[in-house]
Amino acid sequence: MPEQQLQRGTLYAIAAYVMWGIAPIYFAAVKTVPADEILMHRVIWSFLLVLGLVLAQRQWGQVQALLRQPKKLGLLFITATLIASNWLVFIWAVTNNHVIDASLGYYINPLFNVALGMLLLKERPGRFSLIAVALAAIGVLYQLFQYGSVPYLSLFLASTFGIYGLIRKQIKLQATTGLLVETALLLPFALLYWLLLDSPSANLAHNSLTINALLLAAGIVTTLPLLAFSAAAIRIPFYLLGMLQYIGPSLMLIMALTLFNESFKPEQIVTFGCIWAALVLMSIEGLQKAHTKRKANRSGRGLTP
Repeated sequence: MPEQQLQRGTLYAIAAYVMWGIAPIYFAAVKTVPADEILMHRVIWSFLLVLGLVLAQRQWGQVQALLRQPKKLGLLFITATLIASNWLVFIWAVTNNHVIDASLGYYINPLFNVALGMLLLKERPGRFSLIAVALAAIGVLYQLFQYGSVPYLSLFLASTFGIYGLIRKQIKLQATTGLLVETALLLPFALLYWLLLDSPSANLAHNSLTINALLLAAGIVTTLPLLAFSAAAIRIPFYLLGMLQYIGPSLMLIMALTLFNESFKPEQIVTFGCIWAALVLMSIEGLQKAHTKRKANRSGRGLTP
Protein backbone atom coordinates (compact mmCIF):
# COMPACT_ATOMS: atom_id res chain seq x y z
CA MET A 1 0.00 0.00 0.00
CA PRO A 2 2.74 2.60 0.81
CA GLU A 3 4.31 1.99 -2.61
CA GLN A 4 0.94 2.45 -4.31
CA GLN A 5 0.40 5.66 -2.35
CA LEU A 6 3.83 6.90 -3.44
CA GLN A 7 3.08 6.14 -7.09
CA ARG A 8 -0.32 7.81 -6.94
CA GLY A 9 1.07 10.82 -5.11
CA THR A 10 3.86 11.20 -7.65
CA LEU A 11 1.35 11.10 -10.52
CA TYR A 12 -0.84 13.67 -8.75
CA ALA A 13 2.17 15.96 -8.24
CA ILE A 14 3.29 15.63 -11.86
CA ALA A 15 -0.26 16.36 -13.02
CA ALA A 16 -0.46 19.47 -10.81
CA TYR A 17 2.87 20.89 -11.93
CA VAL A 18 2.22 20.11 -15.60
CA MET A 19 -1.13 21.91 -15.41
CA TRP A 20 0.52 24.91 -13.74
CA GLY A 21 3.37 24.76 -16.24
CA ILE A 22 1.15 24.86 -19.33
CA ALA A 23 -1.25 27.45 -17.87
CA PRO A 24 0.33 30.18 -20.07
CA ILE A 25 -1.30 28.50 -23.09
CA TYR A 26 -4.72 29.15 -21.56
CA PHE A 27 -4.00 32.78 -20.65
CA ALA A 28 -2.46 33.45 -24.05
CA ALA A 29 -5.68 32.15 -25.63
CA VAL A 30 -7.69 34.85 -23.81
CA LYS A 31 -5.10 37.64 -24.16
CA THR A 32 -7.65 39.79 -26.00
CA VAL A 33 -9.39 40.17 -22.62
CA PRO A 34 -7.57 42.54 -20.18
CA ALA A 35 -5.73 40.87 -17.29
CA ASP A 36 -7.94 42.45 -14.63
CA GLU A 37 -11.06 41.04 -16.30
CA ILE A 38 -9.53 37.57 -16.55
CA LEU A 39 -8.80 37.76 -12.82
CA MET A 40 -12.39 38.78 -12.16
CA HIS A 41 -13.68 35.73 -14.05
CA ARG A 42 -11.14 33.51 -12.32
CA VAL A 43 -12.47 34.52 -8.90
CA ILE A 44 -16.16 34.17 -9.79
CA TRP A 45 -16.06 30.82 -11.59
CA SER A 46 -13.53 29.35 -9.14
CA PHE A 47 -15.87 30.20 -6.27
CA LEU A 48 -18.82 28.46 -7.93
CA LEU A 49 -16.78 25.37 -8.84
CA VAL A 50 -15.20 25.01 -5.39
CA LEU A 51 -18.58 25.60 -3.72
CA GLY A 52 -19.95 22.66 -5.70
CA LEU A 53 -16.99 20.50 -4.69
CA VAL A 54 -17.35 21.38 -1.00
CA LEU A 55 -21.04 20.55 -1.05
CA ALA A 56 -20.43 17.30 -2.96
CA GLN A 57 -17.74 16.26 -0.45
CA ARG A 58 -19.97 17.26 2.47
CA GLN A 59 -17.39 19.68 3.87
CA TRP A 60 -19.85 22.50 4.58
CA GLY A 61 -19.52 21.84 8.32
CA GLN A 62 -15.83 22.72 8.10
CA VAL A 63 -16.69 25.98 6.35
CA GLN A 64 -19.25 26.85 9.04
CA ALA A 65 -16.69 26.13 11.78
CA LEU A 66 -14.18 28.36 9.96
CA LEU A 67 -16.65 31.23 9.74
CA ARG A 68 -16.76 31.30 13.56
CA GLN A 69 -12.99 31.93 13.78
CA PRO A 70 -12.34 35.63 13.03
CA LYS A 71 -8.56 35.29 13.39
CA LYS A 72 -8.39 32.63 10.68
CA LEU A 73 -10.77 34.64 8.51
CA GLY A 74 -8.47 37.64 8.83
CA LEU A 75 -5.50 35.53 7.76
CA LEU A 76 -7.49 34.12 4.85
CA PHE A 77 -8.31 37.65 3.71
CA ILE A 78 -4.55 38.29 3.60
CA THR A 79 -3.90 35.07 1.67
CA ALA A 80 -6.78 35.88 -0.70
CA THR A 81 -5.21 39.27 -1.41
CA LEU A 82 -1.80 37.68 -1.94
CA ILE A 83 -3.01 34.97 -4.31
CA ALA A 84 -5.21 37.41 -6.26
CA SER A 85 -2.26 39.77 -6.79
CA ASN A 86 -0.09 36.79 -7.78
CA TRP A 87 -2.73 35.67 -10.30
CA LEU A 88 -3.07 39.18 -11.72
CA VAL A 89 0.67 39.69 -12.26
CA PHE A 90 1.07 36.19 -13.73
CA ILE A 91 -1.79 36.79 -16.19
CA TRP A 92 -0.30 40.16 -17.15
CA ALA A 93 3.12 38.55 -17.64
CA VAL A 94 1.76 35.91 -20.01
CA THR A 95 -0.41 38.30 -22.02
CA ASN A 96 2.48 40.81 -22.34
CA ASN A 97 5.26 38.41 -23.41
CA HIS A 98 7.03 38.03 -20.06
CA VAL A 99 6.72 34.25 -19.65
CA ILE A 100 10.49 33.92 -19.07
CA ASP A 101 10.22 36.36 -16.14
CA ALA A 102 7.26 34.37 -14.79
CA SER A 103 9.19 31.09 -15.01
CA LEU A 104 12.13 32.69 -13.17
CA GLY A 105 9.73 33.71 -10.39
CA TYR A 106 8.61 30.14 -9.83
CA TYR A 107 12.21 28.88 -9.99
CA ILE A 108 13.07 31.38 -7.24
CA ASN A 109 10.04 30.41 -5.13
CA PRO A 110 11.55 27.35 -3.33
CA LEU A 111 14.66 29.38 -2.52
CA PHE A 112 12.48 32.19 -1.19
CA ASN A 113 10.68 29.60 0.96
CA VAL A 114 14.01 28.59 2.53
CA ALA A 115 14.73 32.25 3.32
CA LEU A 116 11.27 32.69 4.87
CA GLY A 117 11.77 29.57 6.97
CA MET A 118 15.07 30.93 8.31
CA LEU A 119 13.80 34.43 9.04
CA LEU A 120 10.28 33.78 10.33
CA LEU A 121 10.15 30.17 11.48
CA LYS A 122 13.72 30.02 12.87
CA GLU A 123 14.40 26.92 10.76
CA ARG A 124 17.97 25.75 10.34
CA PRO A 125 18.54 24.70 6.74
CA GLY A 126 21.55 22.64 5.72
CA ARG A 127 24.78 24.00 4.28
CA PHE A 128 23.71 23.39 0.68
CA SER A 129 20.45 25.29 1.19
CA LEU A 130 22.32 28.29 2.60
CA ILE A 131 24.70 28.28 -0.36
CA ALA A 132 21.68 27.96 -2.69
CA VAL A 133 20.00 31.05 -1.23
CA ALA A 134 23.30 32.96 -1.50
CA LEU A 135 23.65 31.91 -5.16
CA ALA A 136 20.14 33.13 -5.93
CA ALA A 137 20.92 36.48 -4.29
CA ILE A 138 24.14 36.74 -6.32
CA GLY A 139 22.19 36.16 -9.54
CA VAL A 140 19.72 38.94 -8.75
CA LEU A 141 22.43 41.34 -7.53
CA TYR A 142 24.52 40.69 -10.66
CA GLN A 143 21.57 41.74 -12.79
CA LEU A 144 21.14 44.86 -10.66
CA PHE A 145 24.76 46.02 -10.68
CA GLN A 146 25.74 44.90 -14.20
CA TYR A 147 22.63 46.03 -16.07
CA GLY A 148 20.84 48.31 -13.63
CA SER A 149 17.70 46.18 -13.73
CA VAL A 150 15.89 44.16 -11.10
CA PRO A 151 13.59 41.22 -11.97
CA TYR A 152 10.70 42.86 -10.12
CA LEU A 153 8.06 40.70 -11.77
CA SER A 154 9.89 37.46 -10.91
CA LEU A 155 10.55 38.53 -7.33
CA PHE A 156 6.93 39.60 -6.90
CA LEU A 157 5.61 36.23 -8.07
CA ALA A 158 8.08 34.34 -5.87
CA SER A 159 7.43 36.43 -2.76
CA THR A 160 3.63 36.57 -2.97
CA PHE A 161 3.33 32.83 -3.57
CA GLY A 162 5.91 32.10 -0.87
CA ILE A 163 4.19 34.23 1.78
CA TYR A 164 0.82 32.80 0.70
CA GLY A 165 2.11 29.26 1.23
CA LEU A 166 3.66 30.16 4.58
CA ILE A 167 0.41 31.61 5.98
CA ARG A 168 -1.72 28.78 4.59
CA LYS A 169 0.66 26.29 6.21
CA GLN A 170 0.08 27.94 9.60
CA ILE A 171 -3.72 27.92 9.20
CA LYS A 172 -3.77 24.18 8.31
CA LEU A 173 -6.92 23.95 6.20
CA GLN A 174 -7.99 21.57 3.48
CA ALA A 175 -7.33 22.98 0.01
CA THR A 176 -10.99 23.14 -1.07
CA THR A 177 -12.20 24.66 2.21
CA GLY A 178 -9.51 27.33 2.22
CA LEU A 179 -9.93 28.17 -1.46
CA LEU A 180 -13.71 28.45 -1.07
CA VAL A 181 -13.38 31.00 1.74
CA GLU A 182 -10.62 32.90 -0.09
CA THR A 183 -12.68 33.20 -3.28
CA ALA A 184 -15.79 34.04 -1.20
CA LEU A 185 -13.89 36.95 0.37
CA LEU A 186 -12.85 38.16 -3.09
CA LEU A 187 -16.25 37.54 -4.69
CA PRO A 188 -17.97 40.84 -3.65
CA PHE A 189 -15.06 42.84 -5.11
CA ALA A 190 -15.14 40.78 -8.33
CA LEU A 191 -18.91 41.15 -8.75
CA LEU A 192 -18.81 44.90 -8.01
CA TYR A 193 -15.94 45.31 -10.48
CA TRP A 194 -17.95 43.44 -13.12
CA LEU A 195 -20.99 45.63 -12.44
CA LEU A 196 -19.02 48.86 -12.82
CA LEU A 197 -16.79 47.66 -15.65
CA ASP A 198 -17.10 49.62 -18.88
CA SER A 199 -15.56 47.24 -21.37
CA PRO A 200 -16.89 45.44 -24.47
CA SER A 201 -15.67 42.05 -23.21
CA ALA A 202 -17.40 42.53 -19.84
CA ASN A 203 -20.73 41.77 -21.54
CA LEU A 204 -20.65 38.06 -22.36
CA ALA A 205 -23.28 38.59 -25.05
CA HIS A 206 -20.71 40.62 -27.02
CA ASN A 207 -18.03 37.93 -26.91
CA SER A 208 -17.51 34.97 -29.20
CA LEU A 209 -18.59 31.56 -27.95
CA THR A 210 -14.92 30.53 -27.76
CA ILE A 211 -13.91 33.44 -25.53
CA ASN A 212 -16.90 32.90 -23.23
CA ALA A 213 -16.10 29.19 -22.92
CA LEU A 214 -12.49 30.02 -22.08
CA LEU A 215 -13.53 32.59 -19.46
CA LEU A 216 -15.91 30.11 -17.83
CA ALA A 217 -13.08 27.57 -17.81
CA ALA A 218 -11.05 29.86 -15.55
CA GLY A 219 -12.49 28.06 -12.53
CA ILE A 220 -11.26 24.71 -13.81
CA VAL A 221 -7.81 26.10 -14.64
CA THR A 222 -7.56 27.42 -11.08
CA THR A 223 -9.02 24.51 -9.14
CA LEU A 224 -7.86 21.28 -10.83
CA PRO A 225 -4.09 21.71 -10.28
CA LEU A 226 -4.69 22.80 -6.68
CA LEU A 227 -6.71 19.66 -5.96
CA ALA A 228 -4.06 17.47 -7.61
CA PHE A 229 -1.36 19.19 -5.57
CA SER A 230 -3.29 18.65 -2.33
CA ALA A 231 -3.77 14.96 -3.16
CA ALA A 232 -0.02 14.65 -3.80
CA ALA A 233 1.02 16.49 -0.63
CA ILE A 234 -0.59 13.89 1.66
CA ARG A 235 0.90 10.92 -0.21
CA ILE A 236 4.55 11.68 -0.99
CA PRO A 237 7.55 13.01 0.97
CA PHE A 238 8.06 16.77 1.05
CA TYR A 239 11.49 16.55 -0.64
CA LEU A 240 9.97 14.73 -3.64
CA LEU A 241 7.15 17.27 -3.86
CA GLY A 242 9.77 20.03 -3.87
CA MET A 243 11.90 18.43 -6.57
CA LEU A 244 8.91 17.85 -8.85
CA GLN A 245 8.00 21.52 -8.41
CA TYR A 246 10.61 22.45 -11.05
CA ILE A 247 8.43 20.84 -13.74
CA GLY A 248 6.17 23.91 -13.77
CA PRO A 249 8.69 26.68 -14.44
CA SER A 250 10.67 24.41 -16.79
CA LEU A 251 7.61 23.96 -18.99
CA MET A 252 6.96 27.71 -18.84
CA LEU A 253 10.52 28.42 -19.94
CA ILE A 254 10.38 25.92 -22.81
CA MET A 255 7.11 27.43 -24.05
CA ALA A 256 8.47 30.96 -23.70
CA LEU A 257 11.43 30.13 -25.94
CA THR A 258 9.50 28.08 -28.49
CA LEU A 259 5.77 28.77 -28.51
CA PHE A 260 5.88 32.46 -27.52
CA ASN A 261 9.17 33.32 -29.30
CA GLU A 262 10.72 35.09 -26.32
CA SER A 263 14.51 35.16 -25.96
CA PHE A 264 16.97 35.38 -23.11
CA LYS A 265 18.35 38.80 -22.28
CA PRO A 266 22.06 38.87 -21.35
CA GLU A 267 21.33 39.63 -17.70
CA GLN A 268 18.80 36.79 -17.51
CA ILE A 269 21.36 34.17 -18.58
CA VAL A 270 23.52 34.77 -15.49
CA THR A 271 20.53 35.02 -13.16
CA PHE A 272 19.02 31.78 -14.46
CA GLY A 273 22.44 30.07 -14.22
CA CYS A 274 22.74 31.00 -10.54
CA ILE A 275 19.15 29.89 -9.82
CA TRP A 276 19.63 26.53 -11.57
CA ALA A 277 22.87 25.88 -9.70
CA ALA A 278 21.11 26.74 -6.44
CA LEU A 279 18.25 24.33 -7.20
CA VAL A 280 20.71 21.52 -7.94
CA LEU A 281 22.30 22.04 -4.52
CA MET A 282 18.90 22.03 -2.81
CA SER A 283 17.93 18.84 -4.62
CA ILE A 284 21.15 17.12 -3.54
CA GLU A 285 20.50 18.12 0.05
CA GLY A 286 16.91 16.89 -0.18
CA LEU A 287 18.05 13.49 -1.46
CA GLN A 288 20.67 13.25 1.29
CA LYS A 289 18.07 14.00 3.98
CA ALA A 290 15.68 11.45 2.50
CA HIS A 291 18.44 8.81 2.43
CA THR A 292 19.37 9.53 6.05
CA LYS A 293 15.72 9.32 7.10
CA ARG A 294 15.26 5.98 5.33
CA LYS A 295 18.36 4.57 7.04
CA ALA A 296 17.11 5.76 10.41
CA ASN A 297 13.70 4.17 9.80
CA ARG A 298 15.28 0.86 8.81
CA SER A 299 17.53 0.92 11.86
CA GLY A 300 14.53 1.65 14.09
CA ARG A 301 12.58 -1.26 12.67
CA GLY A 302 15.61 -3.54 13.14
CA LEU A 303 15.81 -2.64 16.83
CA THR A 304 12.13 -3.19 17.43
CA PRO A 305 11.49 -6.53 19.22
